[in-house]
Amino acid sequence: MAINTAVKKIGLWSSTALITGNMIGSGIFLLPATLAAYGGISLFGWFFSALGALFFTLIFRWLSQRMPDTIGGPYAYTKTVLGDFWGFLVGWGYWISIWCTNAAIAVAFVGYLTVFVPEVGQHKALAIASGLGAIWLFSFINSWSIMTIAWVQKITTVLKLIPILAISFIGIWYIDWSLISFENISGKSDFQAISATTTLTLFAFLGLESATVASAKIKNAKKTVGRAGMIALGITTVTYILSSVAIFGILPPEVLMDSTAPFADAASKFWGVSSKYIVAGGAIAATLGALNGWILIQGQIPMATAKDRLFPQFFARVNGHGAPILGIVVSSLLASTVLLFRFSERLVDVFAFMMNLSTLSVLTPYLMSIVSLIVLLNNSQERHRYPMMGVGVLSILFIFWIIYGCGIEVVRYGGLLILLGITIYYIWIKKKL
Repeated sequence: MAINTAVKKIGLWSSTALITGNMIGSGIFLLPATLAAYGGISLFGWFFSALGALFFTLIFRWLSQRMPDTIGGPYAYTKTVLGDFWGFLVGWGYWISIWCTNAAIAVAFVGYLTVFVPEVGQHKALAIASGLGAIWLFSFINSWSIMTIAWVQKITTVLKLIPILAISFIGIWYIDWSLISFENISGKSDFQAISATTTLTLFAFLGLESATVASAKIKNAKKTVGRAGMIALGITTVTYILSSVAIFGILPPEVLMDSTAPFADAASKFWGVSSKYIVAGGAIAATLGALNGWILIQGQIPMATAKDRLFPQFFARVNGHGAPILGIVVSSLLASTVLLFRFSERLVDVFAFMMNLSTLSVLTPYLMSIVSLIVLLNNSQERHRYPMMGVGVLSILFIFWIIYGCGIEVVRYGGLLILLGITIYYIWIKKKL
């Protein structure tokens, strides 16, 4: 699965921007409104999801050190170590997760667009058209070279961090500390509430493995991929926790629950109405940057799988810029379908459903990547293999907890999609191998 080394490659900061851009997107900008239904107990969810994200980042760092010249990340690792069936299942689950993520990002984009164009929030057709427009604009951008995509990602990452960090470090001085508590207002048990909020907040960390997916296009991937992952995780975690505390301390829960642009609404409380537009602009940059990065990944995963004859061959076709254009188009069509299918509900509810389905779908790739690392370590004589295997076991336990936190409806949909994938493999794919 190695690719031509003559292809232009991106370095540490472009890789870090790719990962950071994929993580800091729709999640942080709309999540406070979703979490408000649980109350301050959701802050525990941020702590546990950050801990789980650290485990996953370490897993992918260790895998990238052992298989640096691959394309496909979790798929490539699993197929190499565990074989075709598990490789296919990982590629299938990861692919589903990505286009569900892109649908969720488009929903968040629509939410913040209403700050500038209120009519978008008042007319369903206009809202849907705006979300679809964003998906297809960045599908077009991703038909160009990796250097163009990286350039867009660096610009949007800078634009998104400025308003978020401003809210985090300046908004903290305007907090009404009487609003900050760990109260559970969901009506569920504390364990159920923490499980649900950990699952929701984990969505905001999805993308931590982004650099592994395109590691063959990264300079000195053996060192750069893992280093970029740790830097991006550090930036993201600090940003998430500080900004969440600020939002919860500025907007009362009843206001936050109904907000379609919580960061912008919080900014207007202490900077005035004009600041609302500045922060909303940063939020739009964030969602579009995340969409740019994820559409890159949604083409790479099926392309890598198709090259191994585990996906239809048209996914492997590339245009003159080396972009897997048909894979991007098909994936964007599916994201558009999901967006249309769920948009009849309240914006925050649509976002929450898509977040949970995306998180559940990505757990199969994460789980099989962990198992692949444990198998590699078990068959090696590496000096420090046991601590790494210990992190792997803790990561597996965390995954099962997240499955519980997804809720029965999402697990039912996710289970059906996995069963569909298994059926496709045995009826169609295996016969062609």
